[in-house]
Amino acid sequence: MHLGLIGGIGPAATEYYYRGLVKAHVFAGRKLELTIVHADAQSLLQNLELGAAQKQANIFLNYVKRLEAAGADAAVVTSLAGHFCVRELADISPLPIIDALPVIDSYLKSENITRVGLLGTQGVMESHLYHGVTSVELVLPQGDDLKNVHENYIAMAISGKVTAQQKEFFHLVANRICKQQGADAIALAGTDLFLAFDNADFEFRVIDCAQVHVNALVEASFA
Repeated sequence: MHLGLIGGIGPAATEYYYRGLVKAHVFAGRKLELTIVHADAQSLLQNLELGAAQKQANIFLNYVKRLEAAGADAAVVTSLAGHFCVRELADISPLPIIDALPVIDSYLKSENITRVGLLGTQGVMESHLYHGVTSVELVLPQGDDLKNVHENYIAMAISGKVTAQQKEFFHLVANRICKQQGADAIALAGTDLFLAFDNADFEFRVIDCAQVHVNALVEASFA
């Protein structure tokens, strides 16, 4: 399968998907058929804050059409925040959309996890991954932590890098969610969060939702 990625939202997330797909195909000795288009992160964030799902879906539609013209068989939004309009996009897209939300829901169910802490943009957290995850109980950062997680995440996603202060903050919030709110695991519901949680040991389990999505894309591309 020729995969078409809508990237650029943000740059580190695009690279994460790209590297993951390349690594899996090299390991399997398979040829990767891939095209990436670059979307605008700022307009996405603007429409996300406004709840303008149809407007953003129409913007994504133009990228999907470019992917179709390049020979892609399916399209992917390489941003969990960008999934706020994935249903609207699927309704108008000329290509099938490989949606991360049912994939993540199925994975959490298969892991027999019952209570999961959620980190990501405010929209992702407050909507419980856009109401796409129903197999587990999702718990959110409390008080000012919710707003501060959102602001630190957006800054990290736009810059494509994490500061030591941001990394420490995310780790402290994750610890609070597990120790004070009883979460069994922390779900990284923002693609760029791998920057803050990469190559570190924790007392709690960390589930990288973007990696779960990448794994599903690898499986689809092998089909």
